[in-house]
Amino acid sequence: MTTDEPLATAQELDPPANEQNELLLITGMSGAGRATAAKALEDLGWYVVDNLPTAMLAPLAELTLKSRDRLPRVAVVVDVRGRTFFTEVRDVIAQLAKLGVSARLLFMDAADEVLVRRFEATRRPHPLQGHERVLDGIARERERTQDLRGTADLLIDTSDLNVHQLSHKLQTLFATEPERGVRLTVISFGFKYGIPVDADHVVDVRFLPNPFWIPELRAHNGLEEAVSEYVLSQPGAEDFIDRYVTALEPVMAGYERENRPYVTIGIGCTGGKHRSVAITERLVARLMERGINATAMHRDLGRE
Repeated sequence: MTTDEPLATAQELDPPANEQNELLLITGMSGAGRATAAKALEDLGWYVVDNLPTAMLAPLAELTLKSRDRLPRVAVVVDVRGRTFFTEVRDVIAQLAKLGVSARLLFMDAADEVLVRRFEATRRPHPLQGHERVLDGIARERERTQDLRGTADLLIDTSDLNVHQLSHKLQTLFATEPERGVRLTVISFGFKYGIPVDADHVVDVRFLPNPFWIPELRAHNGLEEAVSEYVLSQPGAEDFIDRYVTALEPVMAGYERENRPYVTIGIGCTGGKHRSVAITERLVARLMERGINATAMHRDLGRE
């Protein structure tokens, strides 16, 4: 079967009422962590298919529906080398939606220089470099995937993540049991290390005094009580959190209406050690009190 052929109807496959299978398509830049993502999801109980041709997505979706509760959550790693890849994937996703299959797209990315280092470390050529440089292959891949990247449901930048950190992030985002609604990740970071490229919102908390200049607090971080109390006791800190949580409520409701399940907020200070960490922890606690599915991550903690 090719993607041009019609899929079976929902009535023919007779899926259970009020039950929806999930299909996650994992793609992105070569060397950005697709294989690690596949292993992490497999550990979470997903059925994972690696390197599946795009034309096989539709038959796999039909199998998922027919299997009902035996294959409720399927992840597929798809290769981006096909020139018609973007069109094929979007067409399949549109067809699957009509069948009650929730097909989402996860795009893995990383900075060019990071990808080059990873290929050099493994001594493997980039799949699109031919007889040229690794960087030339990366450039071709970026050109072919730019549209797909822009329409992905979830973008994960792995430039600053090791294998264990990436696995943890995926475990946070994809629970074993299906959870509906928006899943919000609040990530602290240091501006001196760069803004997270996968952040949908970025907040600057450098308006608060820096504990770095307090000798007894300098060596500690925002997860520790002394630093947290200092940061949150500063004028404007708690008021900012209260107002920001209130401002986020209609935004999160809008994301849910638009079927956007994954959102990332970046909270930044100078080094990502004190203020951003403390604010992130308190913000996540407040969001969870409001019934928002939020998780805290600290990108640059321990980096200094």
